[in-house]
Amino acid sequence: MDFTFNEDQQALRDSVGRFLMVEAAPEKLREIWQTDVGRSSELRGKLAEQGLTALSVPEAHGGLGMGDVDWALMTQELGYFGIPDSLADTAYLATGLLMALPDGHALRSAWLSRIADGSARIALGHPVNPWVADAHLADLLLLANPTDGGTEWHALTPQQVKLTPCASIDASRRLATVAWTPSDTTRISDAAAGQLLANDLLDRGALSVSGQLIGLAQRMLDLTVDYAAQRKQFGKPIGSFQAVKHHLADVVTKIEFAKPVLYRAASALANGEAQRSVRVSHAKLVCADAGWFSARKGIQVHGAMGYTWE
Repeated sequence: MDFTFNEDQQALRDSVGRFLMVEAAPEKLREIWQTDVGRSSELRGKLAEQGLTALSVPEAHGGLGMGDVDWALMTQELGYFGIPDSLADTAYLATGLLMALPDGHALRSAWLSRIADGSARIALGHPVNPWVADAHLADLLLLANPTDGGTEWHALTPQQVKLTPCASIDASRRLATVAWTPSDTTRISDAAAGQLLANDLLDRGALSVSGQLIGLAQRMLDLTVDYAAQRKQFGKPIGSFQAVKHHLADVVTKIEFAKPVLYRAASALANGEAQRSVRVSHAKLVCADAGWFSARKGIQVHGAMGYTWE
Protein backbone atom coordinates (compact mmCIF):
# COMPACT_ATOMS: atom_id res chain seq x y z
CA MET A 1 0.00 0.00 0.00
CA ASP A 2 1.29 3.45 -0.94
CA PHE A 3 1.42 5.83 2.05
CA THR A 4 2.88 8.73 0.08
CA PHE A 5 1.07 11.95 0.97
CA ASN A 6 0.30 14.44 -1.78
CA GLU A 7 1.77 17.92 -1.96
CA ASP A 8 -1.30 19.61 -0.47
CA GLN A 9 -1.30 17.31 2.56
CA GLN A 10 2.41 17.83 3.15
CA ALA A 11 2.11 21.58 2.69
CA LEU A 12 -0.73 21.80 5.23
CA ARG A 13 1.22 19.73 7.74
CA ASP A 14 4.34 21.86 7.30
CA SER A 15 2.42 25.12 7.61
CA VAL A 16 0.72 23.93 10.79
CA GLY A 17 4.08 22.85 12.19
CA ARG A 18 5.64 26.24 11.50
CA PHE A 19 2.64 27.99 13.03
CA LEU A 20 2.71 25.90 16.22
CA MET A 21 6.46 26.33 16.58
CA VAL A 22 5.82 30.04 17.15
CA GLU A 23 2.38 30.09 18.76
CA ALA A 24 2.76 27.01 20.97
CA ALA A 25 6.19 27.45 22.47
CA PRO A 26 6.58 25.61 25.83
CA GLU A 27 6.61 28.80 27.88
CA LYS A 28 3.32 29.91 26.29
CA LEU A 29 1.69 26.54 26.92
CA ARG A 30 2.72 26.57 30.58
CA GLU A 31 1.09 29.96 31.01
CA ILE A 32 -2.13 28.52 29.57
CA TRP A 33 -1.96 25.48 31.86
CA GLN A 34 -1.75 27.72 34.91
CA THR A 35 -4.99 29.57 34.14
CA ASP A 36 -8.26 28.50 35.74
CA VAL A 37 -9.74 27.18 32.50
CA GLY A 38 -6.47 25.76 31.17
CA ARG A 39 -7.29 26.84 27.62
CA SER A 40 -6.67 29.87 25.44
CA SER A 41 -9.44 31.32 23.29
CA GLU A 42 -6.77 33.29 21.44
CA LEU A 43 -4.86 30.13 20.50
CA ARG A 44 -8.11 28.40 19.52
CA GLY A 45 -8.96 31.31 17.24
CA LYS A 46 -5.57 31.13 15.58
CA LEU A 47 -5.96 27.39 15.08
CA ALA A 48 -9.26 28.14 13.33
CA GLU A 49 -7.53 30.70 11.12
CA GLN A 50 -5.11 27.96 10.06
CA GLY A 51 -8.09 25.87 8.92
CA LEU A 52 -7.77 23.13 11.51
CA THR A 53 -11.29 23.45 12.86
CA ALA A 54 -12.65 23.24 9.31
CA LEU A 55 -10.54 20.28 8.22
CA SER A 56 -13.28 17.62 8.26
CA VAL A 57 -16.34 19.82 7.72
CA PRO A 58 -17.86 19.43 4.24
CA GLU A 59 -17.28 22.28 1.80
CA ALA A 60 -21.02 22.96 1.74
CA HIS A 61 -20.76 24.03 5.38
CA GLY A 62 -17.62 26.14 4.95
CA GLY A 63 -15.07 23.39 5.57
CA LEU A 64 -12.22 21.76 3.68
CA GLY A 65 -13.81 18.34 3.29
CA MET A 66 -10.75 16.33 4.34
CA GLY A 67 -10.80 13.08 6.27
CA ASP A 68 -9.15 10.44 8.43
CA VAL A 69 -5.86 10.24 6.53
CA ASP A 70 -5.35 14.00 6.79
CA TRP A 71 -5.97 13.85 10.53
CA ALA A 72 -3.32 11.14 10.84
CA LEU A 73 -0.86 13.89 9.93
CA MET A 74 -2.48 16.72 11.87
CA THR A 75 -2.73 14.82 15.16
CA GLN A 76 1.00 14.16 14.99
CA GLU A 77 1.59 17.92 14.88
CA LEU A 78 -0.80 18.49 17.79
CA GLY A 79 1.04 15.82 19.77
CA TYR A 80 4.49 17.08 18.84
CA PHE A 81 3.75 20.51 20.26
CA GLY A 82 1.66 19.26 23.20
CA ILE A 83 -1.35 21.45 22.35
CA PRO A 84 -3.45 21.89 25.55
CA ASP A 85 -6.76 22.00 23.71
CA SER A 86 -9.22 19.27 22.78
CA LEU A 87 -9.26 20.55 19.20
CA ALA A 88 -9.57 17.10 17.65
CA ASP A 89 -12.60 16.32 19.83
CA THR A 90 -14.55 19.08 18.11
CA ALA A 91 -12.97 19.32 14.67
CA TYR A 92 -12.50 15.61 14.03
CA LEU A 93 -14.59 13.44 16.36
CA ALA A 94 -17.69 15.58 16.83
CA THR A 95 -17.66 16.50 13.15
CA GLY A 96 -17.60 12.84 12.20
CA LEU A 97 -20.49 12.09 14.53
CA LEU A 98 -22.59 14.98 13.22
CA MET A 99 -21.91 14.06 9.61
CA ALA A 100 -23.16 10.53 10.30
CA LEU A 101 -26.58 11.90 11.25
CA PRO A 102 -29.24 11.81 8.50
CA ASP A 103 -29.15 14.53 5.85
CA GLY A 104 -31.26 17.47 6.91
CA HIS A 105 -30.92 16.75 10.63
CA ALA A 106 -31.27 20.08 12.43
CA LEU A 107 -28.25 19.52 14.67
CA ARG A 108 -26.02 18.71 11.74
CA SER A 109 -26.77 21.86 9.78
CA ALA A 110 -26.73 24.09 12.87
CA TRP A 111 -23.32 23.10 14.19
CA LEU A 112 -21.07 22.08 11.30
CA SER A 113 -20.69 25.66 10.08
CA ARG A 114 -19.89 26.82 13.61
CA ILE A 115 -17.22 24.13 13.92
CA ALA A 116 -15.71 25.25 10.62
CA ASP A 117 -15.38 28.90 11.64
CA GLY A 118 -14.03 28.00 15.08
CA SER A 119 -16.90 29.50 17.07
CA ALA A 120 -18.00 26.23 18.69
CA ARG A 121 -16.51 23.81 21.16
CA ILE A 122 -18.16 20.41 21.45
CA ALA A 123 -17.47 17.96 24.28
CA LEU A 124 -17.98 14.22 23.82
CA GLY A 125 -18.93 11.55 26.32
CA HIS A 126 -18.43 7.90 25.27
CA PRO A 127 -19.37 4.84 27.37
CA VAL A 128 -15.75 3.62 27.47
CA ASN A 129 -14.61 6.73 29.37
CA PRO A 130 -16.32 8.13 32.49
CA TRP A 131 -14.62 11.53 32.04
CA VAL A 132 -15.35 14.23 29.49
CA ALA A 133 -12.57 16.52 28.28
CA ASP A 134 -13.10 20.29 28.27
CA ALA A 135 -16.76 20.01 29.25
CA HIS A 136 -16.45 23.27 31.20
CA LEU A 137 -15.97 25.23 27.95
CA ALA A 138 -18.36 23.32 25.70
CA ASP A 139 -21.09 25.08 23.77
CA LEU A 140 -22.66 21.68 23.14
CA LEU A 141 -22.22 18.26 24.72
CA LEU A 142 -22.83 15.07 22.74
CA LEU A 143 -23.30 12.32 25.31
CA ALA A 144 -23.93 8.60 24.97
CA ASN A 145 -26.62 6.73 26.87
CA PRO A 146 -26.02 2.94 26.83
CA THR A 147 -29.21 0.84 26.72
CA ASP A 148 -29.99 -2.84 26.28
CA GLY A 149 -30.57 -2.27 22.57
CA GLY A 150 -27.45 -0.21 21.92
CA THR A 151 -26.18 3.31 22.52
CA GLU A 152 -28.42 6.34 22.25
CA TRP A 153 -26.90 9.76 21.58
CA HIS A 154 -28.12 12.97 23.16
CA ALA A 155 -27.26 16.62 22.54
CA LEU A 156 -27.28 18.87 25.59
CA THR A 157 -26.54 22.49 26.36
CA PRO A 158 -24.27 23.47 29.28
CA GLN A 159 -27.38 24.44 31.28
CA GLN A 160 -28.70 20.87 31.06
CA VAL A 161 -25.73 19.19 32.72
CA LYS A 162 -23.90 19.30 36.05
CA LEU A 163 -20.11 19.08 35.95
CA THR A 164 -17.79 17.77 38.63
CA PRO A 165 -14.14 18.60 37.84
CA CYS A 166 -11.59 15.82 38.22
CA ALA A 167 -8.43 16.90 40.01
CA SER A 168 -5.23 15.83 38.25
CA ILE A 169 -1.50 16.35 38.47
CA ASP A 170 -1.59 16.85 34.69
CA ALA A 171 -2.18 20.58 34.31
CA SER A 172 -2.59 20.27 30.55
CA ARG A 173 -5.86 18.35 30.82
CA ARG A 174 -9.29 19.43 32.05
CA LEU A 175 -11.59 16.49 32.74
CA ALA A 176 -14.98 16.29 34.42
CA THR A 177 -17.73 13.84 35.20
CA VAL A 178 -21.07 14.89 33.73
CA ALA A 179 -24.42 14.34 35.43
CA TRP A 180 -27.40 14.59 33.09
CA THR A 181 -30.82 13.12 32.38
CA PRO A 182 -31.64 11.66 28.96
CA SER A 183 -35.00 12.62 27.46
CA ASP A 184 -36.91 12.45 24.21
CA THR A 185 -36.14 16.11 23.55
CA THR A 186 -32.36 15.64 23.84
CA ARG A 187 -32.15 12.37 21.87
CA ILE A 188 -30.55 12.73 18.43
CA SER A 189 -30.09 9.04 17.61
CA ASP A 190 -31.85 5.86 18.70
CA ALA A 191 -30.02 2.89 20.18
CA ALA A 192 -29.61 0.87 16.97
CA ALA A 193 -28.22 3.68 14.82
CA GLY A 194 -26.40 5.18 17.79
CA GLN A 195 -24.38 2.04 18.38
CA LEU A 196 -22.81 2.41 14.95
CA LEU A 197 -22.02 6.03 15.77
CA ALA A 198 -20.42 4.97 19.06
CA ASN A 199 -18.28 2.36 17.31
CA ASP A 200 -17.04 4.81 14.69
CA LEU A 201 -16.40 7.48 17.31
CA LEU A 202 -14.32 5.08 19.37
CA ASP A 203 -12.24 4.14 16.33
CA ARG A 204 -11.61 7.77 15.42
CA GLY A 205 -10.84 8.67 19.02
CA ALA A 206 -8.27 5.90 19.25
CA LEU A 207 -6.77 6.93 15.90
CA SER A 208 -6.53 10.53 17.08
CA VAL A 209 -4.74 9.51 20.26
CA SER A 210 -2.41 7.25 18.27
CA GLY A 211 -1.32 10.12 16.05
CA GLN A 212 -0.75 12.38 19.02
CA LEU A 213 1.35 9.67 20.69
CA ILE A 214 3.62 9.46 17.64
CA GLY A 215 4.00 13.23 17.67
CA LEU A 216 4.84 13.20 21.37
CA ALA A 217 7.33 10.36 20.86
CA GLN A 218 9.08 12.31 18.11
CA ARG A 219 9.23 15.48 20.21
CA MET A 220 10.72 13.61 23.16
CA LEU A 221 13.28 12.03 20.85
CA ASP A 222 14.24 15.39 19.35
CA LEU A 223 14.65 16.95 22.80
CA THR A 224 16.75 14.00 23.93
CA VAL A 225 19.01 14.11 20.87
CA ASP A 226 19.53 17.83 21.44
CA TYR A 227 20.34 17.28 25.11
CA ALA A 228 22.74 14.42 24.31
CA ALA A 229 24.65 16.70 21.94
CA GLN A 230 25.10 19.38 24.63
CA ARG A 231 25.54 17.41 27.87
CA LYS A 232 29.15 16.41 28.43
CA GLN A 233 30.77 13.72 30.55
CA PHE A 234 34.47 12.89 30.59
CA GLY A 235 35.00 15.83 28.26
CA LYS A 236 32.74 14.47 25.52
CA PRO A 237 29.05 14.92 24.57
CA ILE A 238 27.13 11.95 25.93
CA GLY A 239 25.60 11.52 22.49
CA SER A 240 28.98 10.27 21.27
CA PHE A 241 28.81 7.24 23.57
CA GLN A 242 27.75 4.03 21.88
CA ALA A 243 25.25 3.05 24.60
CA VAL A 244 23.38 6.36 24.25
CA LYS A 245 23.34 6.05 20.46
CA HIS A 246 21.79 2.60 20.76
CA HIS A 247 19.04 3.90 23.05
CA LEU A 248 18.12 6.67 20.64
CA ALA A 249 18.33 4.41 17.59
CA ASP A 250 15.88 2.03 19.26
CA VAL A 251 13.42 4.93 19.73
CA VAL A 252 13.73 5.89 16.06
CA THR A 253 12.96 2.30 15.09
CA LYS A 254 9.86 2.21 17.28
CA ILE A 255 8.52 5.44 15.78
CA GLU A 256 9.24 4.55 12.17
CA PHE A 257 7.66 1.11 12.52
CA ALA A 258 4.55 2.62 14.13
CA LYS A 259 3.86 5.23 11.44
CA PRO A 260 2.84 2.80 8.66
CA VAL A 261 0.49 1.06 11.09
CA LEU A 262 -1.09 4.42 11.91
CA TYR A 263 -1.52 5.30 8.24
CA ARG A 264 -2.94 1.86 7.43
CA ALA A 265 -5.54 2.31 10.16
CA ALA A 266 -6.43 5.77 8.86
CA SER A 267 -6.86 4.36 5.37
CA ALA A 268 -9.09 1.56 6.70
CA LEU A 269 -11.30 4.11 8.46
CA ALA A 270 -11.45 6.40 5.46
CA ASN A 271 -12.52 3.55 3.19
CA GLY A 272 -14.92 1.91 5.65
CA GLU A 273 -13.11 -1.43 5.65
CA ALA A 274 -14.66 -4.28 7.59
CA GLN A 275 -11.51 -4.75 9.68
CA ARG A 276 -11.04 -1.06 10.47
CA SER A 277 -11.45 -1.53 14.24
CA VAL A 278 -8.71 -4.17 14.23
CA ARG A 279 -6.44 -1.84 12.28
CA VAL A 280 -7.10 1.00 14.71
CA SER A 281 -6.46 -1.24 17.72
CA HIS A 282 -3.15 -2.27 16.18
CA ALA A 283 -2.23 1.37 15.63
CA LYS A 284 -3.14 2.30 19.19
CA LEU A 285 -1.00 -0.54 20.51
CA VAL A 286 2.17 0.25 18.57
CA CYS A 287 1.85 4.05 18.89
CA ALA A 288 1.33 3.82 22.65
CA ASP A 289 4.35 1.54 22.86
CA ALA A 290 6.43 4.01 20.85
CA GLY A 291 5.34 6.89 23.09
CA TRP A 292 6.09 5.00 26.29
CA PHE A 293 9.44 3.77 24.97
CA SER A 294 10.50 7.25 23.83
CA ALA A 295 9.58 8.71 27.23
CA ARG A 296 11.45 5.98 29.10
CA LYS A 297 14.61 6.31 27.05
CA GLY A 298 14.39 10.11 27.04
CA ILE A 299 14.26 10.25 30.82
CA GLN A 300 17.12 7.75 31.03
CA VAL A 301 19.37 9.81 28.75
CA HIS A 302 18.45 13.06 30.48
CA GLY A 303 19.21 11.56 33.88
CA ALA A 304 17.99 13.56 36.86
CA MET A 305 17.13 16.48 34.53
CA GLY A 306 14.46 14.28 32.97
CA TYR A 307 12.40 14.39 36.17
CA THR A 308 12.39 18.14 36.64
CA TRP A 309 9.88 20.80 35.53
CA GLU A 310 12.69 22.57 33.63
